[in-house]
Amino acid sequence: MSTPTLSIVLATYNEAANIRRCLDAVAAIASEIIVVDGNSTDATRKIAKDLGAKVYKTTNKPNFHINKQLAIDRAQSAWVLQLDADEVITPPLSQEIINTIDDNPPENAFRIKRKNYFLGRFLKKGGQYPDPVIRLFRKGKAKLPQKDVHEQMLVAGSVGNLGEPMEHYTAPTFERYLTNANRYTSFTAGQLKDRHLTINLSSTFLYFFVKPLSTFLLIYLRHKGFLDGFPGFVFALFSGLHHHLAYLKYWELTRSH
Repeated sequence: MSTPTLSIVLATYNEAANIRRCLDAVAAIASEIIVVDGNSTDATRKIAKDLGAKVYKTTNKPNFHINKQLAIDRAQSAWVLQLDADEVITPPLSQEIINTIDDNPPENAFRIKRKNYFLGRFLKKGGQYPDPVIRLFRKGKAKLPQKDVHEQMLVAGSVGNLGEPMEHYTAPTFERYLTNANRYTSFTAGQLKDRHLTINLSSTFLYFFVKPLSTFLLIYLRHKGFLDGFPGFVFALFSGLHHHLAYLKYWELTRSH
């Protein structure tokens, strides 16, 4: 039996609303689909199994990149495509992926652009496009550091770029956005705890005024988020508020010990 050509790998947690769309889009190019699920309480695992995925149940870790790496480690193919359940590989991108790996390129990994869907539209500004991420790589040539939720792959060898973008339905509703934001701010609070940040007037001013304002201005003005209309304003505003919320959560952590 020949080794599969392309493994699709995902880490999931309560992704019943997204997982079918994601897996249906890659069914034609996948030699195997591996899903490491963080003990979902919805139908995520059942849907994935029904679609032919190999599903492995584990705990839902604060840094979900740990589960992503567990999925990567289980891949058996020469090439691996790592996805999130709210991402969709379009037909043109599917064809480009197959053409790329069939050509046996000198690169060991490739970046894929993402079109990020937020509150009813794909954002074009605010630093949200092209948003390249390393997702396609040779087995054993890339790994996640598993230290931060926004980290990139570490690659042994050169990295290329694919031309076609994927679609990322990160926050089709504001409720979904808040769910993600709650997870990210909790993780940042944990990082502040690991750093033993001192809570005083200086750090409070930094996290309540300096960081939120600079983040908002960076996204909304420098990266022209205002061209994305109201969704662009909301994205810039709440990106700044991330610092408020993370600091408050860290303050609660210090009071509980």
